Amino acid sequence: MIRRRLRPLCGVLVVVAVVGSAACSASRVPPPDRPVFVGSSATSSAPSASVSPATAASAVAGATPTPATSVPGATPVGTRAPVVDHGPRTGDKVALTFDADMTDGMLGHLRAGRVTSYANLRILDLLERERVPATFFLTGMWVRRYPDVTRRIADNPRFELANHTYGHAAFTADCYDLPRLPVDELAGDVAKTFEVIKPYGGRQTRYFRFPGLCHDAATLDALAPLGVTVVDGDVVSGDPFAAAWKPLVRAVLDHVRPGSVVIMHVTEANAAMTDEALPHILDGLRERGLVPAPLSEVLAAA
Repeated sequence: MIRRRLRPLCGVLVVVAVVGSAACSASRVPPPDRPVFVGSSATSSAPSASVSPATAASAVAGATPTPATSVPGATPVGTRAPVVDHGPRTGDKVALTFDADMTDGMLGHLRAGRVTSYANLRILDLLERERVPATFFLTGMWVRRYPDVTRRIADNPRFELANHTYGHAAFTADCYDLPRLPVDELAGDVAKTFEVIKPYGGRQTRYFRFPGLCHDAATLDALAPLGVTVVDGDVVSGDPFAAAWKPLVRAVLDHVRPGSVVIMHVTEANAAMTDEALPHILDGLRERGLVPAPLSEVLAAA
């Protein structure tokens, strides 16, 4: 549902020695004065998605067509972006969401051979084999690094594509040591990412997730020209840098409820336990009578 109050939730654990400026969700309580809530190495040529600063700027200025209101997550342009934590607490649907982070530091580790991959194909294999719907919050840099994986996600009718900024930068102060960009660059960054994702087709949405879930009134206002819905989440797996899979299963199953939005990561090198935890999470959801569904379906009545 649309958030009406502030509450603590998990943040981002950063291990500079491993992934530089990369960050994902792990336990940390945000300051109470800020609405923060906690998204194979083979590559090939991506669809044409080169975006110039002028193109991004024109998208922000409204020179490109406004997304149809039928697109999941689309909201009236010019109003502050709404923030959603979860769907209605009725029924049996829950949303499994996977953040695909990528930063300059992470790219550097790939190029230097310090890590093998930030695309966990075992997660995709399992979701496809079990026919499980999921929503992927993609950074533009991740899409460009993994065009074949992005195409695989887009080609699956059970998967939805959403926006997680271009390079996983923060737009507020003190956001888990993430590199920071000025808030006046936020709309252009997000517009650019939508343009990078657009050529892949599939079930695209106007959902957006802030890195570290760090946002405030100024950042929500900055998104007003784009007509997006900000999605935080109410269940955090804590998968980044986890050393064992069992705590991830407990973190999800102890808190999941009808309408929940579960946050996990598909970035293999810094979320290595996610694929091991996922089968047990799916079993636990079945035991609780909960059914994974695309984010748009879980939030439909929100």
